[in-house]
Formats: sequence, C-alpha cells, structure tokens
Amino acid sequence: MRSKAAEDWLAESARTANIRDYAAHMDLISRNVQVHGVPGFDVLGYDDWARQCRHEFETGVLKAVRYDGCKVRVMTPGRVMFKTVETVEGTDGTVNVNPIEVLLEKESDGKWRVVQERIITSEEYDFEPRSGAYAP
Repeated sequence: MRSKAAEDWLAESARTANIRDYAAHMDLISRNVQVHGVPGFDVLGYDDWARQCRHEFETGVLKAVRYDGCKVRVMTPGRVMFKTVETVEGTDGTVNVNPIEVLLEKESDGKWRVVQERIITSEEYDFEPRSGAYAP
C-alpha cells in the first residue's frame, strides 16, 4: 500500500530541514504533535520540536536529513500511519539512524501534518502483520 500524502510529507520534511527553512519545516508539524521514545523524555511536544529545530538550523549543527522507505500501516481519508527510517547527520560527523512510526493527519486547513511520531525498534520496523492480523 502506498500513500502519496506520506511520501510527499517525507520528501518535504527532508527538503525543508536540509535547506534549513524553519517556517516551512514547522508548517509540517501539528501544534498537537506528540513524540514518543526519545531517551530521557516521556513525551515531546510542538514547542520542544520547534526549539530543537531552531537551534539546529541557526547553529548549523545539522548537515542532512533523509528518510529511507515508507511502509504504510493504516490509511484513511484523513490519516495515514507509516514506518520509515530517519537518518540525521550532524556537521560534527555524528549520524543518528532511527526507525520511526509516523502518524499524519489532514488538518482543517487541508494540510497534512505529523500528529504523532514514535521511535521504534528495528524489530518493530521489520515486523509485517500477517493478512487478517490487527494492525492499528
């Protein structure tokens, strides 16, 4: 199953991060976003995401972001949940690679924005439910 909304969001998220377009990048994030699975934090919200992006974009510590793969789990007319692998490279040579699960929602203005992101394990990323299995 493919999702144009998910694929377009991934491309735009990487593009806006790589050119350090803060306003365009943050327009892809819902004000209600919740990020789970970040070590040392229970849940991160929009303000946390905005603060981190502003810091990375303004200080130049971000070299590049990319996403590999897009495994759609669930799709409705207004929501799509998918898994991908996010790679974030720092200008200091660090590379962070994390499989993530993303939930996009089409908001009232018609724009697709991330409302939930969760860092998942490699096993969760690789797992594909059998036909007929419950997959939220």
